Amino acid sequence: MAELDWYVQINLKARQLRLLVTIDTYRNLTQVAEVTHVTVPAVSKALAELEKGLGLELFSRTNQGLKPTVYGECLVRHARTLLANLHQARDELKALSTGTEGKVRVGVLPASASVLLPQALALLKQQSPGTNVLVIEGSKATLLPDLWRGQLDLVVGRLPPPGEVSGFHEKELLEEPVRLMTGAHHPLAKKRGVKWTDLRDYPWILPPPESILRDPLERALQAHELPLSNNYIETLSTHFARAYLQISDAVAVMAGTYASEGLQALHTLPLTLPRLLRPAGVLWNRDRQLTPSARRVIECLEYTAPLLQQRLDHDS
Repeated sequence: MAELDWYVQINLKARQLRLLVTIDTYRNLTQVAEVTHVTVPAVSKALAELEKGLGLELFSRTNQGLKPTVYGECLVRHARTLLANLHQARDELKALSTGTEGKVRVGVLPASASVLLPQALALLKQQSPGTNVLVIEGSKATLLPDLWRGQLDLVVGRLPPPGEVSGFHEKELLEEPVRLMTGAHHPLAKKRGVKWTDLRDYPWILPPPESILRDPLERALQAHELPLSNNYIETLSTHFARAYLQISDAVAVMAGTYASEGLQALHTLPLTLPRLLRPAGVLWNRDRQLTPSARRVIECLEYTAPLLQQRLDHDS
């Protein structure tokens, strides 16, 4: 144990951490060698030296490639966190040395916050032109692990169920009603007294099964005795959904802000859905201190959200 303590505290280097993460990513020495631009024997030797120094086997060799042991999984997890911290320090040092005010990495969930985040960032740029932002769109399955590992500073979008965010701080920002939308040309857009049974004859644009909205939507439709048709398209892309609604008779479920945004307005069906989802908001890692730039983005979100909420409430 004394030798392990010494190696971790004194001899473990950033290049070894990067090697561990790369091996865990590719699980194949040939691919690791290609990515790191060294030979396969050099990669194998570096891993063997690291395992010898720690006195632990980090990866087992199988027919399917390298597989991390429990020790490897532990060290890789911490390696990702440490490297993320180093990258953050590098970005802040670069910002200080060049006179800029920092860089913030923001993940955005595609099925929400399409209006909130752009308006908040427009305000940010008015107040702090030197604060730069990297925006990455993705699903909660990809964004939340990146937020946990420190590869993202914030995630903005529809807040997941409370049980899925135990490692994060969260702030509710915007209550967006979920509505059933069609194109303005749709037959139901011209019909008076639309009933739930009127939806049976039309195709759907649905969120994928792994998305936040899919399960509560299906439960709401079942409550109205409306089984989902087998005629549907699944997507998280709101841009695609808007475009498809304009040229088809499909019905889509969308957050309220989408109804009035864009060059071609959509039609909102007069059918009331229950509150299917939590509000839109912002998440950050409770174990990681926010940078001044990240706090500035949150402040802009907090300022923008009530203005949008007023507009949404007025349009409802």
